[in-house]
Amino acid sequence: MSFSESPKSFAYPVLVADIGGTNARFALVEGADAPTLMCGKTATADHPDICSAIRAAVLPEASAAPRTAIIAVAGPVTGDKIPLTNAAWVIEPLKMIADLGLDDVIVLNDFEAQALALPGYQGGDIEQVGSGTVREASAKVVLGPGTGLGAAVMIHAAGKWIPVPGEGGHVEIGPVSDEDFGIWPHLERVGGRLGAEQILSGTGLPRLARGVCTWMQAERDFVTPASITRAAEDNDPVAVKTLEVFARAMGRLAGDFALTVLARGGVYLTGGITPRITRFLTDGNFRSAFETKAPHDALMAKIPTFIVRHPDPAVEGLASFARAPAAFAVDTLGRHWSRGQATSTA
Repeated sequence: MSFSESPKSFAYPVLVADIGGTNARFALVEGADAPTLMCGKTATADHPDICSAIRAAVLPEASAAPRTAIIAVAGPVTGDKIPLTNAAWVIEPLKMIADLGLDDVIVLNDFEAQALALPGYQGGDIEQVGSGTVREASAKVVLGPGTGLGAAVMIHAAGKWIPVPGEGGHVEIGPVSDEDFGIWPHLERVGGRLGAEQILSGTGLPRLARGVCTWMQAERDFVTPASITRAAEDNDPVAVKTLEVFARAMGRLAGDFALTVLARGGVYLTGGITPRITRFLTDGNFRSAFETKAPHDALMAKIPTFIVRHPDPAVEGLASFARAPAAFAVDTLGRHWSRGQATSTA
């Protein structure tokens, strides 16, 4: 098996970037002991490519031109040209090196970046939900219901933190309670199956609401996640029931991940949906579903769960990696480009 470990140090300043389909968020790390200097966010549609966005959003804020760039993108990194799933940009690391005078560019998965943030959270960065205590140097899980459902694991081994990205958001999700068994037959299948992302995401929430509507013999026109969360704030019974089912299912899924890797370091919820449904994650049902894993209920009660309150978790994860790369074991094979490569292909 081929593996290329991350560098022991980076040339500073390091530019870190979280590139989504809609927005790009940038920050600078000017040294191993320096704080994260946020440079704001910009809409990807406002710039033809990442280099022009960096010139507009980052360089005016920088006391010195960045020498390294560490970028998180939603999706796999499979070559020298990395198209974004929901935006017109194509990330070309060798072109970035040539155009911006960088020494190195590393491109990681977006939930790998989320995992890199987990060991450094403190204080108001996170809000605990329910019981449990973090065990130091133990596995952690991050789950993010946003447009899709992202997932990653952070393993601690041989004195290093090792992020493990994957497609855990697509595991099967099934009914457990009598209420679930009434609703599940009305949920639309995709590709003949019901994966977690198909209901536990921004794209999936309206699908879940349609199933709940049919089960409740009600009529609603919930097209977007925002329409459901707004209606729940007004105590619409269908919207409230939809988010109750959503939170319970998220608790079961979080518990499944916790059991799979024995995540004594905790399970952390991020993503755009999470802060909009706090009421349903903290009323006891999410945590009850998380813990109800017979014969391991007592074990589950010891594993903590958290809502991530940090405003830019992926950026902070990349910044943590930029400050202390030797603390992490990140596979950079096929994901690290250097100035020598850019010169040789020029």
